Amino acid sequence: MDQEDRIALFLDYENLALGVRDHHGGRPFDFRPIADALAERGRVVVRRAYADWSYFDEDRRMLTRSHVELIEIPQRMGASRKNAADIKMAVDAVELAFERGYISTFVICTGDSDFTPLVHKLRELNKRVIGVGVEKSTSALLPPACDEFLFYERLEGVDVPPAAGRRVRAARPAEPQTPPPTELPAEPPAEAPSAGEEPARDVDTLAVLVAQTVAGMQGSSSGEVTASGLKRTLLRKDPTFSESDYGFRTFGELLRHLAGHNVIELAAGPAKGDPEVSLPERGDREVAFALLRSVVVDLAGEGGAVPLSGLKDQLRRARPDFSEKKLGYRSFLQFAKAAATSGAVELRWSPEADDYLLTPHTP
Repeated sequence: MDQEDRIALFLDYENLALGVRDHHGGRPFDFRPIADALAERGRVVVRRAYADWSYFDEDRRMLTRSHVELIEIPQRMGASRKNAADIKMAVDAVELAFERGYISTFVICTGDSDFTPLVHKLRELNKRVIGVGVEKSTSALLPPACDEFLFYERLEGVDVPPAAGRRVRAARPAEPQTPPPTELPAEPPAEAPSAGEEPARDVDTLAVLVAQTVAGMQGSSSGEVTASGLKRTLLRKDPTFSESDYGFRTFGELLRHLAGHNVIELAAGPAKGDPEVSLPERGDREVAFALLRSVVVDLAGEGGAVPLSGLKDQLRRARPDFSEKKLGYRSFLQFAKAAATSGAVELRWSPEADDYLLTPHTP
């Protein structure tokens, strides 16, 4: 038990309940998916929800069954009920952070950007902060402030209605009613999945992100890059990151997929189930350097030089799937410098051309 994270959960209930109702076709808020997601991250020792409960009479029973402490914020004459709940919740969270040193993680369930200063203060007190909010009612300022941010709609067990948030798309198939009936079935099959499902994110974009992150971690640290460390870094870059958005059940499954496509390499790590992650030192990189050299040789001719500008397009004509970012380089210039360091080409700056010039390496 000593190795478990102790979690304190705070729910801005009005923000969550109204967000679900407004953006999910009037459906009631369900606390269970949030509880299940937090159970995977540690031991929840505090559960508090803030609202004027006279407005959420049915919800009280659901939360009580889940052992959530209900904090009553009654509406007072001449006062803002919402602001009173926000202030009470923020004060309680900071007080708990000082009084309960064993609590390592605070979960703030809201989409309100007014809680951003609270998140900053908790992290300043060396607490990990996880945010939870309804995607369409969450301020863009809040997720980047958190260590991790979970969108309610993406949690396991949340039943999102097919038409929620996509009413315009759902109406489109009804418009082509005038063409002949033989043409009508041709369109809907292709569009039907996108109308009811969240499209899978681009795995190639993910490969670039992972390769760049591993390269950056290798460059800034002398130690090995582990899978757990990589996941924490990805969450620091994008607190909303989740491997499930790309169709993978676990982060390990995602890494094995990328290793199978030679984006990364996996080796036994310091702990079981936490492999070491690295970029391929040979293979694709050497092939890419050789490709660059051959293109420079073809373009430069005898004693000539090739400007860096436009050279990437020439490489893609020879190899359409070329991407320096998949190899861990942040820019094509960085890739060219690495190729020059390896001896594949020579690279120099030309003030006359106002560009870098590449020439084939001569031993």
